[in-house]
Amino acid sequence: MASTSTFTKLRYRFIPDHVIGELLSKKWIDNAIPFLVLLCVIAVFGSLIPNFFTGANLAISARELGEFGLVCMAMMIVIVVGGIDLSVGSNFALGNFLTLALLNLGGWPVGLAIPAVVLVCGGVGLLNGYLIGFLRLRAFLTTLVTLIIVRAIVDMLLLKYAQAMSVSFYQSDVWDVIGLGGFAEVPSSFIVLVFVALIGHVLLTRSRPGWRMMAIGGSRRSAHNIGLSVRGMVCAAYTISGMLCGLAGVLYAARLSGAGTDTGMGLEISALTAAVLGGNSLGGGRGSVAKALIGAVIVLVMTNGVLRIGLNSGSGPMVLGLTLLLAVFIDVRWLKNRDKLLSKVYVSPTYVELPAPRSTSAETGGAFALNDRLGAVEIIGLGEVESPEDVILDDEDYLYCGTRHGDIVRFAPPDYKNWEVYAHIGGSPLGMAFDRTGDLHVCVGGMGLYKIDHARNVSKVTDETNRSTFSIVDDSRLRLADDLDIAPDGRIYFSEATIRYEMHDWPVDALESRGNGRIICYDPNSGKTHTALRNLIFPNGVCLAHDGQSVLFAESWACRVSRLWISGPKAGQVERVLDALPGYPDNINRASDGSYWCAIMGMRSPALDLALRMPGFRRRMARRIAPDQWLYPNLNIGCVIRFNDKGEVLESLWDQGAKNHPMITSMREHRGYLYLGGITNNRIGRIKLDHADPNWSAMRSYWGRA
Repeated sequence: MASTSTFTKLRYRFIPDHVIGELLSKKWIDNAIPFLVLLCVIAVFGSLIPNFFTGANLAISARELGEFGLVCMAMMIVIVVGGIDLSVGSNFALGNFLTLALLNLGGWPVGLAIPAVVLVCGGVGLLNGYLIGFLRLRAFLTTLVTLIIVRAIVDMLLLKYAQAMSVSFYQSDVWDVIGLGGFAEVPSSFIVLVFVALIGHVLLTRSRPGWRMMAIGGSRRSAHNIGLSVRGMVCAAYTISGMLCGLAGVLYAARLSGAGTDTGMGLEISALTAAVLGGNSLGGGRGSVAKALIGAVIVLVMTNGVLRIGLNSGSGPMVLGLTLLLAVFIDVRWLKNRDKLLSKVYVSPTYVELPAPRSTSAETGGAFALNDRLGAVEIIGLGEVESPEDVILDDEDYLYCGTRHGDIVRFAPPDYKNWEVYAHIGGSPLGMAFDRTGDLHVCVGGMGLYKIDHARNVSKVTDETNRSTFSIVDDSRLRLADDLDIAPDGRIYFSEATIRYEMHDWPVDALESRGNGRIICYDPNSGKTHTALRNLIFPNGVCLAHDGQSVLFAESWACRVSRLWISGPKAGQVERVLDALPGYPDNINRASDGSYWCAIMGMRSPALDLALRMPGFRRRMARRIAPDQWLYPNLNIGCVIRFNDKGEVLESLWDQGAKNHPMITSMREHRGYLYLGGITNNRIGRIKLDHADPNWSAMRSYWGRA
């Protein structure tokens, strides 16, 4: 491979052949498809039906859409949480009957009858929610039973009161405006739909309850594990569904002022078809008000169009049934094969030619020479912590680490046998740093940068930055905030390892070895976050130099450590400090003698080094071979090195047998000891340093605390 052409190197290094994958992975693709379907349906029926686009026809359709759109929103809200509601048609009929009964027979005022009907229908939804959410009954069977029972109740009530309601009509100007009136030629029911839709959109996309419903629909088990009230939110979704059906029934009663046994018959099929056609996933977790309304318009145009064309009475249900079958098929197949399709076009390896690694042979006697100095590591918290990626100590010698459960755990000195959950932060806690006041800042994979104050209150510092001007990737949101350090003026510098992959997909970024990462700066004085350095190959460890004028950062897959000057005459410049490392560097931290510690989380292998010069081979591997058989970085052997500002490696500490502390992602020097963390470990290590300052504390020395 030494004869690889210059064109090949440039081709894979600079041409963004991952553009197709990025475009296919965008949410707007899912939103654009239903919109295109809507345009096609309108174009077809608009050309077949005379006067389709006249004002009178559009007004009639808008009035019907006001009722049907609310029912589609009711179906959408339960689909979002991973359920289904087959009782929407019966509940709609119940709302229609109750409205007419209260007004025509009971003589209730409109302002009192409408809330009463909405609450009663919401009670039906509450019953569904209680049975499904709290008693964990099957949504399909439960709502099917509710459909039958409510329909039977409506039929019995109609049999008893239909004749009395037919001879008594409610007279009210307000009622006439709701049913047949409007504002500026816009029907009242359509205005109600728009108002409810705007509120629903804001609640679903801009509020915690809406986000929690999405999370519950995506994975109920995960939502439960992070502390969400899954049962309560599911119950609330069905209750809201029932209330929307009641409101739709009120509008229907105002428009027709009549009730029959066929009211709402088959409405559940129409609403379900609309929800799926609009792009709301039957699997839950994906949906929106806009998609529900798009689907409602599609179904309404199709059903009305079939009737106006003059087809027989069974054609409408047949068209809906076939459309629903097709929509469900596409939805299920897309969900099942989406990841497979994206894996074939999204993963985009680039050409990487690493310099030959420095020798680790004991015979050469160099600084990287293999040894067993970590064989005497003292173990802390064995089996009590999982994935302590980073470790840190405070002025009072308390030892902190994160866990894969989203907790920050604190061990008490001096023996570190007793521990407690210091704070639950969520996500995947990675790098940590104390600021001048003693507040703990944490990089959380998938969430951003967070802070824990002295009262153990968790607050978000930042989770977004400025978007790249010419990037097709929306990199404004932080995906994998990794490690951080704080400058003397309070600015926080932290790494985002990749802008293309999530926490659990970081090995795929290793397969690409493309410049997907960056260094980000948060300024607490202005409250703004900006990207300080881009196009880095999995930037990982971040450490302020002892003089506070530069930032050291590690690029794991490039096997190097660099320096970014943040102040002084070289501000903005980048210099190479360490290169040709024999492994993949991770966290970097200061040492008591003015040098720096760096964790090597795994060793390079000749096979992967060769594959990095063969991007075509890696791309075929990603497309044709199962992910568990890909070539990955070897992350089993742990090592720690110490280097100075000149880039000279002074010593290395190894655990050749990988028994005591097999994988190392971080280390902290504190009062003569070196504490070790590892993201795949279930322990924290501690080893005595012979020549370290026994009184040196990283936090105390950096911030000058007395």
